[in-house]
Amino acid sequence: MDTTRARKMIEAIAHRVIAHADELTLLDQAIGDGDHGVNMKRGFEAVLADLDTLAAGDVGALFNGVGRTLVMKVGGASGPLYGTLFMQLGKGWPAELNAQTLQTTCRAAVDAVAARGKSQQGQKTMLDVLFPVCNRLTTGADRAALRAHAATSAQATIALEATRGRASFLKERSIGHMDPGARSASLLVQAVCNVFNEA
Repeated sequence: MDTTRARKMIEAIAHRVIAHADELTLLDQAIGDGDHGVNMKRGFEAVLADLDTLAAGDVGALFNGVGRTLVMKVGGASGPLYGTLFMQLGKGWPAELNAQTLQTTCRAAVDAVAARGKSQQGQKTMLDVLFPVCNRLTTGADRAALRAHAATSAQATIALEATRGRASFLKERSIGHMDPGARSASLLVQAVCNVFNEA
């Protein structure tokens, strides 16, 4: 994947997240601070505004720059977590992209998010989408399957009790609500798959 395709992917992610900002806000109002949509929108608007500069280097530099921008512009826990995801992708982006190197790079990035948030799958967070999707990469799932799996994984957080993040303060009252971070992660995955489908 060259920088042109990577830039298109970042643009797709940004536009999709921005378009769903109100939905993310409503989800977060139910079990969080109510600012996830606003924060994510602000962060990705900043990414779009600086995209010419961010995309001036190679793919790794682009992802790293996106991550740094999100850390600076997105409030709450989401900025450091999504920033870590993109910065680790940038740090580990392989010289030769294939199914194996993609899976290894994505797994390292998701592991970095888990370490940063001191969280794991099953705690009603974005990891409940990122880990299952990453695991599906090893099975050779096609893009349609990955898109569907991301959506299903986000939906599955409705039944979980939050044990990390702001939602954990609600304990059992967090059950019955989709995690906003899981939803934004599913939007990210779906945007990436859509771009690769255009190849």
